[in-house]
Amino acid sequence: MDTVATQLKLALLAMSLLFLPFLQATDFKYCDNGGNYVVKVNGIDISPNPVVSGKPATFSISASTGQAISGGKAVIDVSYFGFHIHQETHPLCEETSCPIAVGNFVLSHNQVLPGFTPPGSYTLKMTLTGDGIPQLTCISFDFKIGFGASGFSISDA
Repeated sequence: MDTVATQLKLALLAMSLLFLPFLQATDFKYCDNGGNYVVKVNGIDISPNPVVSGKPATFSISASTGQAISGGKAVIDVSYFGFHIHQETHPLCEETSCPIAVGNFVLSHNQVLPGFTPPGSYTLKMTLTGDGIPQLTCISFDFKIGFGASGFSISDA
């Protein structure tokens, strides 16, 4: 009987490990649910998650397109508790390889947040525009900024 219980526990552990990547996935939503975007987002990975003030963070967005894209811009807006606090614009070809061929691609944005960035929940809105295309896609997602491994101190500010 003890062997059956052990096997059941091991089976449950193995099944829970299979679902671990899904539990860490970042949920996102399109800015316009009725929008017919050229770029469809498949998923978002944030590393580390939560983001740590003063440390590098990578936002990787896996997406696909049915149309070749030669260039454009990525506009990133950040809000903290609903208040707009930051905006930056990057050439699309700095965030991914251009030209973007029909099919799957990954857009990757690296950022080091200032050491005095307050911890909490943030919302990032990303709009991609293309050469001659006003909006390739627009998504938003939430992310958290936590304390560093050593904690927040006056020297971090």
